[in-house]
Amino acid sequence: MARVTVEDCIDKVPNRFELVLLASHRARTIAAGSPMTIDRDNDKNPVVALREIALQTVSSDDLREAVIHSMQKYVEVDEPEPDEAPLIAPEPAAPVMAQDDQDSESSIDRMTEEELLKGLEDLASIESNSAQRTR
Repeated sequence: MARVTVEDCIDKVPNRFELVLLASHRARTIAAGSPMTIDRDNDKNPVVALREIALQTVSSDDLREAVIHSMQKYVEVDEPEPDEAPLIAPEPAAPVMAQDDQDSESSIDRMTEEELLKGLEDLASIESNSAQRTR
């Protein structure tokens, strides 16, 4: 790159490594079709990018943000927080044992823990009685 152009940019971007990153990113955006802010004067894209930085026709802060954005794989979107959380309507109390409703397509039977344990005990006693009979 032209030494004069780099020397002109050092007072705008003091870190040479950062200058290379910014100028290369700007040169790629020019190659992708971004409009130039200065005349080309038969220069290649990296020199045009350095001259834009030296003349401050592009903001180095904007270029820095663009470089960071281009390197991110996951971009977090800042969405405003809702003022109030939506209220959840309380569910109606369900009966302990629901009867089959002939009008509805499906029915749900609910039972208490005690009823479940009694049913399991009855099932276990029926199985043990049938096992004793087969002997």
